[in-house]
Amino acid sequence: MFAQKPQPQDIDENALQVHPPKSYAAGVKAVTVALERGLTQSGLARTARSMLRVNQHNGFDCPGCAWPESITGRRKPAEFCENGAKAIAEESTLRTVTPKFWAENPVSELEGKSEFWLGSRGRISEPVVLHPGDTHYSPISWQDAFALISEHINTTTPDRCVFYTSGRTANETAFMYQLFARSLGTNNLPDCSNMCHESSGFALNPTIGVGKGTVSLEDLHHAKLILVIGQNPGTNHPRMLSALVECKKNGGKVVAVNPLPEAGLINFKDPQTVEGVLGGGVDIADEFLQIKVGGDLALLQALGHLLLEAEEREPGTVADHAFLDSQTEGFDAYRQARRAIDWPATFEATGLSRPEIETVAELLIASKATIVCWALGLTQQPHSVNTLKEIINLLLMQGNFGKPGAGACPVRGHSNVQGDRTMGIWEKPTEKFISALEEEFGFPMPREHGFESVETQHALEAGDVDVFVSMGGNFLSAASDTAATEAGLKRTGLTVHVSTKPNRSHVAHGHTSLILPTLGRTDVDDKHPAGRQFVSIEDSMSVVHSSQGRLRPVSEHLLAEPVIVARMAQAVFGADHPVDWKAMAEDYDVIRDHISRVIPGFEDFNRRVRTKNGFVLPIPPRDTRTFATEIGKARFTVSPLEYLKAPAGHLILQTLRSHDQYNTTIYGLDDRYRGISNARRVVLINPDDLRQLGLSDRELVNVISTFNGSERRAEGFRLVAYPTAKGCAAAYYPEANVLVHKDLVARESNTPGYKAVTIRFEKT
Repeated sequence: MFAQKPQPQDIDENALQVHPPKSYAAGVKAVTVALERGLTQSGLARTARSMLRVNQHNGFDCPGCAWPESITGRRKPAEFCENGAKAIAEESTLRTVTPKFWAENPVSELEGKSEFWLGSRGRISEPVVLHPGDTHYSPISWQDAFALISEHINTTTPDRCVFYTSGRTANETAFMYQLFARSLGTNNLPDCSNMCHESSGFALNPTIGVGKGTVSLEDLHHAKLILVIGQNPGTNHPRMLSALVECKKNGGKVVAVNPLPEAGLINFKDPQTVEGVLGGGVDIADEFLQIKVGGDLALLQALGHLLLEAEEREPGTVADHAFLDSQTEGFDAYRQARRAIDWPATFEATGLSRPEIETVAELLIASKATIVCWALGLTQQPHSVNTLKEIINLLLMQGNFGKPGAGACPVRGHSNVQGDRTMGIWEKPTEKFISALEEEFGFPMPREHGFESVETQHALEAGDVDVFVSMGGNFLSAASDTAATEAGLKRTGLTVHVSTKPNRSHVAHGHTSLILPTLGRTDVDDKHPAGRQFVSIEDSMSVVHSSQGRLRPVSEHLLAEPVIVARMAQAVFGADHPVDWKAMAEDYDVIRDHISRVIPGFEDFNRRVRTKNGFVLPIPPRDTRTFATEIGKARFTVSPLEYLKAPAGHLILQTLRSHDQYNTTIYGLDDRYRGISNARRVVLINPDDLRQLGLSDRELVNVISTFNGSERRAEGFRLVAYPTAKGCAAAYYPEANVLVHKDLVARESNTPGYKAVTIRFEKT
């Protein structure tokens, strides 16, 4: 059994307070929290300069979520949300982590600190190193840091080097980073997509020919029906709520499908409107299906069955036969598979009643333009890929591609996580991409598939990684099976972290460890012969636009990410390498010129990215109602019914974010919308389940997960009675990630099963 280490003492979990969950999101409180975080961290001047430029033309892209801005209408003066403001405050903070901090805090003590404590120390001011046998990180020059990286890389083989990437890495950095790894001779390029939306790509590419969403922001405004499944926009991408409001104002309807009632999908009080400040806000969800965790496939199959029944009763009123005949394959097999359905199994899987399911089916039948939105609630289960393919089946049946207000909408998380994949951050590159790189740079590139994130965990555990480089992010806290992953990282010869702030990955160090401080999105990047530089970002709806920080960096020792990649490559390859790394670091236009010749859709990149709204990448299902699959048509698929079943005395646990965090960055200890304050080690559980298990509200327990005969253990969690679906529970990550066995993954995509953990409780 793997178990966590003793828990950090800087958070008093006994201070837990529980209040009734909120019935609305945002409002005036969101504004006051946003301003307070900015003023506390950055002061008045820096807060004003940053907030006025975030997500604006010629400004910088929010380092939080990937939700798009309008490219057809005017943007709001405050084009950000509460959690975006928190992200900006954390990055623009005046707090700094100097050599004095590292001298006063041995790594052995930092290991006992929480993620919240580490992240709140501030921006790292200069590069530091931990040599074998050292007890403290200490300063190192940039030149010596790059020499150390070169020494370790050049004394091992490419297949024993891993290059991890966080979602916030800009397009230019991502392109250089993958080029560096492939120039070295490896496709070991795990990234955060492997942990979140990889299942979406594995479902969409073979069925509709593209692994991205097929809608624009304006499509959401004009949809007749939007299904929001496995997603909590009120916390994870709050600006989406404005789009849902526009849909409602235009006569559309919204259905929420989720195991927990989430405030943002109940009511939204937009603080930039009179109604949001003085009125009652806007009710969002017309219907709420409180589904069991893992029951979505069963629900979608039931909806397909009901739509086909309605089509048989009145042919031509539900299915778009002209579209089906000309643009799809496999409809007859799908229709035959859905002709009958096991209703008792459907009820068991979903926890829903037949009238609830039929109500949503009637909305689908009546809708002439439907969008289905989803996030990690659907992508992180063993049968995730089949679940998402079932969404495509429903959309195809009614012809919901290539027309206004209709399509598939996987809502990406971190800003530019989609752009990183577009730039080639992928362990399984296509032959077309590799050939284009070879033609551009004139030397052979590796074709053998590399490690994704879970395979990286296995390689770390086996001692098969000598160099682990992380471009942003916090791999340890993001990954599943935390205790095993930490042990694996500590077997590594060299860990390198390009970071803005301290995090737990820095204390789970290799024998040698480097922390290299970089500029953030808000920082001005002007130390170049060619003058001030900007980067580009791709949002969740395939719009590419520029991003340029305006704030003076808190330290003169920070380097921009493209410069770090270039100098790392120069140190490793020497002066005679075919790639002119120096030219790219000095002028990012050089990077974009390379991209324009390698990646389709980026032709004339430098001119187009300088236009007011940037440009939109081509998405054939949206643009031309065509599908670039192997057969040139969209595919229906047939999947068996699957759902998650917990043995007696067990529940199914999903991990989730609190309202005071973004991914692994913890902004505070309150989950305001769910009514949780001053604690993070809690398990939300239905009151009926509490009684049946002989447990009580606020009881302190240990949580044990089971998977294939093995167990994982997390100690010291408080049970909180909460209106989640029966048989299900929820806990915050990264604290609960220790419970997720690394082999609990989605089939095909290998995405960790963060929403599929079988647990039981042990009284303390």
